[in-house]
Amino acid sequence: MKEQKTSLQQIDYTTLFLLFVLMCFSLVAIYSAAGQYHTDPFFYVQRQVIFYVGGFIIMIVMMVMDYDLFKNFTIPLYIIGMILLILVETPLGVFRNGAQRWVDLGFTTIQPSEFMKVILVLTLAHLLYRITVSRRSHDIKTDLLILGKILAVGLPPFFLILKQPDLGTALVIAALIATIILVSGIGWRIILSLVGLVFMGLAALVWLHNHHPELFFFFIEDHQLSRIYGWLDPYGTSGAEGYQLVEALKGIGSGQLYGSGFLQGVQTQSDTIPEIHTDFIFTVIGEEFGFIGATILLVTYFFLFYRMVIIALTCNNLFGTYLVAGIIGLFVFQIFQNIAMTVGLMPITGLALPFISYGGTALITNMVAMGIVMNVNMRTKHYMFESDELE
Repeated sequence: MKEQKTSLQQIDYTTLFLLFVLMCFSLVAIYSAAGQYHTDPFFYVQRQVIFYVGGFIIMIVMMVMDYDLFKNFTIPLYIIGMILLILVETPLGVFRNGAQRWVDLGFTTIQPSEFMKVILVLTLAHLLYRITVSRRSHDIKTDLLILGKILAVGLPPFFLILKQPDLGTALVIAALIATIILVSGIGWRIILSLVGLVFMGLAALVWLHNHHPELFFFFIEDHQLSRIYGWLDPYGTSGAEGYQLVEALKGIGSGQLYGSGFLQGVQTQSDTIPEIHTDFIFTVIGEEFGFIGATILLVTYFFLFYRMVIIALTCNNLFGTYLVAGIIGLFVFQIFQNIAMTVGLMPITGLALPFISYGGTALITNMVAMGIVMNVNMRTKHYMFESDELE
C-alpha cells in the first residue's frame, strides 16, 4: 500500500528548517564580521539576504521540475561549463586577488568553477546511471572501463580550475570524483590502488621538492608552497604566510566555552583577519559564540547530512541516489576543508563555508544543489509495507 501525499506534504520541512538555521548563523556572523569593511554595517547582510531570497526561489524552481528530466541537459550543460572555464583564460577573464577565476559577461561577472561543481554532479550521476543500467559483468576490465569514463569527464574541469589557479575548488572537484568512484560499484582493489597512487604522487612531490626543486615548481606554484609553509609552521611565518592562520587561532582560542559575545570578539572586530566575512567566517562563530556556538553549527551540518544520506538510501531511482551522493561529497569536503584550515588542520585554500560565508555565486550554487536533493526526496515513492515495493 502506498502512502498518498500532497505536494506540500512531500516537501522535506526538516531540511528547510536546517537551512533556515544556517541562514541565521550566516547573517549574524556576516553582520559581526563585515561592518569593518563598509560604512554601512548592514551592507553585506542586506546583500546576503538578497542572495538567500534568490537562492530559495531558485531552489523552489529546481524542486518543481522532475529530476529525471535533468538527464536531457547534462551534456549541453557540461559543454557550456567547459566553455566558460576556457573563457577564464581569455581576455574575458577577470584577474582578482592573485588569480584569474572570473568571466566578465558585460552585465555581470561570474565564477564558472562554482557552477561547474553542480554541472559535474549532474553529468557524472547521469554517466554512472547509464553505466549501471547497462552493466552486464563485474570483472576488472569492466571496472577499469567505468573508471576511465568517470576520469575522462571529471579530470578536464579539474585541470582547468587548477590552472586558474584555484586549488580549493579543484580539490572539491577531486572529492566529487572520488565520491562517484566510491558509489560506482568499482572493485575495492582498484579503489585501493588509486589511493596508493595518490600517496605515491604526494611522496614523489616531496622527493622532487628536496632533490629537484626545478621540477617541483613545474607542478606546484610558489604561492601554493607558501601556504603549505604557513600551515606547517604558522608561528614561524606569522609575519607572512602564517599570519592569517595565527590570527584565526587567536580568535577561536579566545572564544573558549561560551564565546566573548556578539560584536565583542577582539580579533573579529579589530580587522586583523583578512577575508573574515568569507573564507574565515568560522573564526567569528568560534570567537564570539565559543565552543557551544561552533558545536551547534556542526550539529546542524550533521543533521543536514543525515537527512541527505537518508534521502539517498531511500530513493528508488539510481539516478537520484547518485545525484544526492555527489552533492553530499561536495558539501562534506568543503565544510571539512574550510573549518580544518581555520583551526590549522589543513592548508589554507580559500574555500567558503557553505551557507555561511558571504558571497552570491557560491550560495546560489549551494541552493541549486539543495533544490536537487529536495527534488529527489519529493519524487521518491514511500511504501507502508515492504511487499508493496516489489509489486
